[in-house]
Amino acid sequence: MTPMLPGIQLLPLAGAVPAWRAGVDARQWRAGCEAAARAGGRLAALWASDDRDRGQGFSVRVLLVLYEGLVCLELRVPDLVQSYPELSDLFACAARMQRAAFDLVGVRAVAPDGETPDARGWLRHGAWPDGVFPLRKEVDLRSRFPPGDDHYPFVKVEGEGVHEIPVGPVHAGTIEPGHFRFSIVGEKVLRLEERLGYKHKGIEKRFESMTLEEGARLAARVSGDSTVAYGWAYAMALEGMTGAQPSARALHLRALLLERERVANHLGDLGFLGNDGGLGFGLAQFSRLKEDVLRSNARAFGHRYLMDRIVPGGVACDVDSASAQALIAEALQMKEQLRTLRSVYYNHAGLQDRCITTGRLLPRTAARLGVVGLAARASGHAIDARVHPGLAPYDELQPKIASHRNGDVAARIVVRFEEAFESLRLQRLILERLPQGALRIPIGEAAEGAFGIGWIEGWRGEVFVALEAGSGARVRRCHPHDPSWQNWPALEHAVIGNIVPDFPLINKSFNLSYAGADL
Repeated sequence: MTPMLPGIQLLPLAGAVPAWRAGVDARQWRAGCEAAARAGGRLAALWASDDRDRGQGFSVRVLLVLYEGLVCLELRVPDLVQSYPELSDLFACAARMQRAAFDLVGVRAVAPDGETPDARGWLRHGAWPDGVFPLRKEVDLRSRFPPGDDHYPFVKVEGEGVHEIPVGPVHAGTIEPGHFRFSIVGEKVLRLEERLGYKHKGIEKRFESMTLEEGARLAARVSGDSTVAYGWAYAMALEGMTGAQPSARALHLRALLLERERVANHLGDLGFLGNDGGLGFGLAQFSRLKEDVLRSNARAFGHRYLMDRIVPGGVACDVDSASAQALIAEALQMKEQLRTLRSVYYNHAGLQDRCITTGRLLPRTAARLGVVGLAARASGHAIDARVHPGLAPYDELQPKIASHRNGDVAARIVVRFEEAFESLRLQRLILERLPQGALRIPIGEAAEGAFGIGWIEGWRGEVFVALEAGSGARVRRCHPHDPSWQNWPALEHAVIGNIVPDFPLINKSFNLSYAGADL
């Protein structure tokens, strides 16, 4: 069923994802997004492109999640205008996406009164001069710039007894860089402001130098802990553009890999959450279980983290009968160990005291911010792309959604446990029902200008890839989108009213990607 947006003619996109596309003017852009917001729709992604070489100025695209599927609205922005109507008043998560679009392409979101909602840079960090926009076509991939000024005006909180604590961007250990500016009274947090962008690697620019086939390997490296999710989303987008339909066996193997990625990350998080809550025993036990999964990955599929196991047209690995039985046995054994460890976590008074009511994100706040993934499910919103739209093979597997309403650290722990149990069940089901079929099929060539979308529920939340073909089977534009874009602002809200020493625990309970949101 085609979604209904007033005055907008939507055309279906080919591929597995139920998706539609429409070119709009500025009035339709706002009206369409307003209608989507009223209908309970969500903003999935917003990005800009330079199309001046095609005589079309710039373009800004917004990807909306509606009940029927995805809608991509495309707004042409004339070269002399370089601005478009803002959307952060409708979708709070649009704010940073709009700032990133300006840093990379130079098109600015403006309010009806002409004001700029938040004109502060997001990605630049002085790495390229003011007035240079890396995703414009005239900027060469090999360009190098001297470091520039990087004064960032954090929001000041003033009042009696208010102090600031800057944390980062460099942290102890091997944690990725991010700056957290706390405003506190005593130990209680009044406000947290994040500044990210330190992991910017020019990935979107790099895509433009690659063929569509080569782009699959780069997509799998956007965020190392989500290589399967990104690899599948990119492959899905390319397969939609070319009309390729992977076999049932290939799709089931993709789901198997995705669920193993989900389990491995949930196990790692549960260990660190126990440790941050004062239960070092949990870290030891869950680290052991995660290592078991990674070693099994290497034995069965040739790579601990399953890098490049998903390829356009199918998969690059298979599972034989002996490996299948070993993986089933592993899942059954891990299920029993998880039950024991869950009992320890739920009955450990010290851990529960640290986690219950800590870092609470209320359902209404989660909805307002557009939170997705496990963080949304822990705050009362049963959002899971495996269930809706339930693309193959999940339409057959019928996964159960784990959810909770408390929205605190304890709830996010509960959701992780339940998702790990369900993921182990799905793995067994896939291995017991694995159909026959080709591992990989030819994908053919994509016509210049072809556009495709991939949509996968990764372990952290929804992963999207929007892909456009250029001439000679090359990538014209690729925008990979991590769920951390939506969820980082939620951390700023969840920490309010808590004490500073609880921030590492709250932060880990979300475990958001720095790299995935810094492209």
